[in-house]
Amino acid sequence: MNAFSRRGACPALSKPMQTGDGLLVRLNPVAGGLSPKSLIGLGESALRHGNGIMEVTARGSLQIRGLTPESARRLAGEVDALGIAVRTGVPVEIGPLAGIDPQEVADPRPLAESVRAAVDQAGLAQRLGPKVSVIVEGGGQLAMDAVTADVRLKAVRAENEVLWRVSVAGDDRRAKRLAAVDGDAARDIAVAALRMVAEKGRAAHTRDLSERQLNSLASWYSVTPPSVLPDISPARGEIGSSAAGAPLSTENDATFVIGETTDDKAISPLAGEMSGRTEGGAKERPPIRDPIGMFDLTAGHALGIGLPYGSMPAQKLIELTQRALALGATEIRLAPGRAIFFLGLSPAACPPLQHTATTLGFVTNPTDPRTRIAACPGTPACASGQIATRDIAETIAVENADILDASLTLHISGCAKGCAHPGKASLTLVGGENGAGLVVDATAKALPAGYRPGYDAARGVSGVAAAIRKERLRGETAAACLARLGAAGIAEAYRQE
Repeated sequence: MNAFSRRGACPALSKPMQTGDGLLVRLNPVAGGLSPKSLIGLGESALRHGNGIMEVTARGSLQIRGLTPESARRLAGEVDALGIAVRTGVPVEIGPLAGIDPQEVADPRPLAESVRAAVDQAGLAQRLGPKVSVIVEGGGQLAMDAVTADVRLKAVRAENEVLWRVSVAGDDRRAKRLAAVDGDAARDIAVAALRMVAEKGRAAHTRDLSERQLNSLASWYSVTPPSVLPDISPARGEIGSSAAGAPLSTENDATFVIGETTDDKAISPLAGEMSGRTEGGAKERPPIRDPIGMFDLTAGHALGIGLPYGSMPAQKLIELTQRALALGATEIRLAPGRAIFFLGLSPAACPPLQHTATTLGFVTNPTDPRTRIAACPGTPACASGQIATRDIAETIAVENADILDASLTLHISGCAKGCAHPGKASLTLVGGENGAGLVVDATAKALPAGYRPGYDAARGVSGVAAAIRKERLRGETAAACLARLGAAGIAEAYRQE
């Protein structure tokens, strides 16, 4: 199977992936951001060589669709000509406001670079699967809590120092928390965890590590010289280090347990939420913000604008970027949550740019009902898709915005793989041989409670919305009302003509 047909791989610029509308490439700039002129150039390349559709993924990567083998090579040449260096190897991700957010606990960029160098030095890039990733987060206004990763390093304040909380396998809420240590130790534990994963093969993730291996990682939190990376015993896959301490396993360890203590043995891909609780003297952080809106930065302001369902015609993205450039934007960064940030703006420049974005069809309000819907490309863009997910999503957003409150997540998946939202959703429409199935409070892989033809799926959701409007109590959320209706009642409302 060649690189153009592999599913489940990351479609890097040098290894595009075959989809229903041609080849797809994904790129992440080494510099973290792009100049407005560079993004305009990428949009023009997408128009010349692809089908004119550009996407920002849930993890904040840029995708260009509809390429051929020849046009993909030409696109790669134009990316080089624009001077855009793209990342390769194991993804070590930082937030879009890293280093410029005055509310950060610590700048994550130096530690992220240190982790990248250590991973490369250990030769792990070739031994790990394409979906293995690391997150290094400094805190601040825009958290990456909902993004899953194999290893998470998160800056926290404890007493009078900054430590890095090390967790594995999941989003911020569900990941297994191991220790809170200084930067060097955090890097070494991260690399040790990835070595353990590599020993299990390219299909493995940190969720596949044994409890014994996790305890071994948790016990290694003493500061070790930077040149000494923890190794793995071939027999047991444990860290070999004379600096090992006691495992981080009890709630009474007030020095190193930071955050909410939960039973983390069952790793879940659900989007995380901040509990607001802290332990061990760690300072409580402000509430997490949505990436859409205006942000005060160390220098200037940033305006976050969303792409509906992560997708937009390249021409509209070009027009928005041209307007941003005219208003003084100096840099553009891609954000988790399918959004883009325009940096360097004055407060007076943000409203007119928002107006332009709204006119072009972008998401400019965090309460926009489209932000409550996760929808993959579906047909015809994806070869696996069996329903027109984006058309269905747009109809539902227009007709039933009132029931898409913050409590409810609607997932529309072209097939049972559930790429757009791997975790549970309140309601999931999933394409299959029987049409559009409705799954209640589960993932796209679950057995649907009811079916109706794919072309008529939006009308079925309107039936569910009507039931919510009729049965909802004063002050009750949509999700709570659904829970009272139960799966059988919801399915009946979905199937009704």
